[in-house]
Amino acid sequence: MRVAVLCGGLSAEREVSLRSGAQVIRGLCERGHQAEAVEMDADAWERLRRGGYDSVFIALHGRLGEDGTVQGMLELLGLPYTGSGVLASALAIDKTRTNHLLGAEGLAVPEFEEVAGEDVDGDEVERLVDRYGLPLVVKPVREGSTLGLTIARDVDEVATGVVLARRYDRRVMLQRFVSGVEVTVGVLATPEPVALPTLEILYDNETYDYDAKYTAGKSRHIIPARIPDPAREAVATAAGRAFRALGCEGMARVDFIVDEAWTPWVLEVNTIPGLTEVSLLPDAAQAAGIGFGELCERLVRHSVERHSGTVGPRVTG
Repeated sequence: MRVAVLCGGLSAEREVSLRSGAQVIRGLCERGHQAEAVEMDADAWERLRRGGYDSVFIALHGRLGEDGTVQGMLELLGLPYTGSGVLASALAIDKTRTNHLLGAEGLAVPEFEEVAGEDVDGDEVERLVDRYGLPLVVKPVREGSTLGLTIARDVDEVATGVVLARRYDRRVMLQRFVSGVEVTVGVLATPEPVALPTLEILYDNETYDYDAKYTAGKSRHIIPARIPDPAREAVATAAGRAFRALGCEGMARVDFIVDEAWTPWVLEVNTIPGLTEVSLLPDAAQAAGIGFGELCERLVRHSVERHSGTVGPRVTG
């Protein structure tokens, strides 16, 4: 097949997207497909419209790529594309709305509150600390790769964390900190959702930040995660429920903290998880016996079947 790999873009995760895109092209070419990079810029519409592509593999991360906007463009162009549709993409990148929805589904979500960053003065910081305690997680509502995230350990760090988060998004979330084992579950739906092996994340930095995620050797993946079998089953079940509740398709990665009572707390749902050489989803797929090239090919073939209507209706908003 002739596949456009859409990458780059304007978000803060541009460099990660380029790395993901390069890996996807390599994987698809190894499987005998003709894959080429298409930069998400002002010329992308015409390149895609005139390119004669069988499918578009979206390797964009963050806003203007993972948030439903590009998915809407591809719907208008009538092109098959990988991953979730418009509605699921828009919901999942919005942490506030995702948390409300998953909480309503009965999943464990750490208590949270969205604030307007410009309104957070000293009194408001004190109120937030009194309510949620310390450490306190501060992060932009619509950003990925832990960009703009702070785990604040005192009131001053809460205030500076809000300022940092507002550099990435005018909407800021504060969330109760949950300690435990950090795990992630990839969900592959080509077509039916299947949870990949639970992966435990270890890292050298204080938090699993951008540097730890994308610098070789600064994080380690343990598969299966070192939690009891019932906890692994609970995490896998929760990942599938989150995937279905948001209407995700193709693939996603659901991140959790598993506390000392083995409760899986949902942190985030990524509809286009990283696909670089050090990313989590490809490792989990490999542990399930799915090589990277096969993973990419499955996603492309699913996009074509979905577009032709052979795998049922798509949730696109």
